[in-house]
Amino acid sequence: MSQNTALSNQTKRWQEMDAAHHLHPFTTHKDLATKGARVITHAEGVYLYDSEGKRMLDGMAGLWCVQVGYGREELAQAGYKALKELSYYNNFFQTTNQYAAELSDKLAEVCPKGIDRFFFANSGSEGNDSAVKIIRYYWNLMGKPDKKTIIARKKSYHGVTLAAASLSGLTHLHPQADLPLPGFVHVECPDWFAEGGDMTPEEYGLKAAHSLEEKILELGADNVAAFVAEPVQGAGGLIIPPKGYWEEIQRICRKYDVLLHIDEVICGFGRTGQWFGSDTFGIEPDMINMAKGLSSGYQPLAAVGLGKRVGDVIFNSDEEWSHGFTYSGHPVACAVALANLEVIQKEKLVEKAGGATGAYFQKKLAELADHPLVGETRGVGLLGAIELVKDRKTRAKFDSATDAGTRCRNHCFSNGLVMRAIGDTMVLSPPLTITESEMDNLFGLARHCLDLTASEIGVV
Repeated sequence: MSQNTALSNQTKRWQEMDAAHHLHPFTTHKDLATKGARVITHAEGVYLYDSEGKRMLDGMAGLWCVQVGYGREELAQAGYKALKELSYYNNFFQTTNQYAAELSDKLAEVCPKGIDRFFFANSGSEGNDSAVKIIRYYWNLMGKPDKKTIIARKKSYHGVTLAAASLSGLTHLHPQADLPLPGFVHVECPDWFAEGGDMTPEEYGLKAAHSLEEKILELGADNVAAFVAEPVQGAGGLIIPPKGYWEEIQRICRKYDVLLHIDEVICGFGRTGQWFGSDTFGIEPDMINMAKGLSSGYQPLAAVGLGKRVGDVIFNSDEEWSHGFTYSGHPVACAVALANLEVIQKEKLVEKAGGATGAYFQKKLAELADHPLVGETRGVGLLGAIELVKDRKTRAKFDSATDAGTRCRNHCFSNGLVMRAIGDTMVLSPPLTITESEMDNLFGLARHCLDLTASEIGVV
């Protein structure tokens, strides 16, 4: 039996096991069982390898998370050391572990100014679910029990627990579970490309910001607890706010005494060219949620960071806070996160994302704007979006039957590139460790796949 035949047979066995027993996230399982799942077996640097030996450049860093690249020995050794020393113990009952304590201290050093107390969870969804409880608890402690409605934005993504999915403004997340829950409402987001019409990006950004004020006035400020938003909206299509948007949002929150909770799950840990998206856009949050880049995806870990306004009230309360997870502050996850942050600092990955690496990435991204299929490219740091359009002048999208984004994504997979499609918006978020030659490869593949897509749907 040849090596290729053996690999193919092993892949088939794994696919059969998977189809029979594995419930995947965000998947039409009937289709997957017919096609067979792609089996990823190992990864190194910016490259993934499947069970049949095919190499793919991961232009999405997993799910926006593998900041330091794959296969880092330092992180593996940190996890191994912690597993030998303290494989597990909980942080209930007035107990901690050295890794959770040290990670809290390190986060206070790198987080946006004033964010210095942390609650650990296992995913961004759990973090935002916890943040909702913290927000409600805060207003109860402040003697304002009616101040409970939370406002988020259309096209936002904050996770998939009942509360986090209710926060999310991606409406396809709601019907299957009868969501959103009461107490969650959504306002306009600054998606100029799709919604801005003849307005300038700055004009539309202010219009979107003012929709928050209008909603607060409609609901009554005494009923509004918080505004929750991503610095850059990721899963909604990489929506980058125009200049002036965040300044106006913060003015409105201060005016009506509304907490500002910033979801840094995608933007945190260097992705936008500074440590956090809040730093990049001049946001002063009351609270933040972080995950993904916190451990570069090497371990499940999230953290909710509190500023003094919220943190002081909760930490000075005589009442027990009745919330927490079995694995909150897990020693192995925290140890790996500490090693991850050490690599980010030692290799100056934040500075590179905000400097030469980010500049080269944005230059190569902008060069795709001349393609006949592309209506706009946009990005910040090591985030990039490519809008596929039917008409470049009017920004008109293809109809849903054309499914240009899925076609382009499939061509990418077939040609060794992972590039995500959000509708007809192609998005990129590679590891912060990516080199210029690897970026040349990435964007060369991207252009080739755009050519294949254009030819398939008849765009010249």
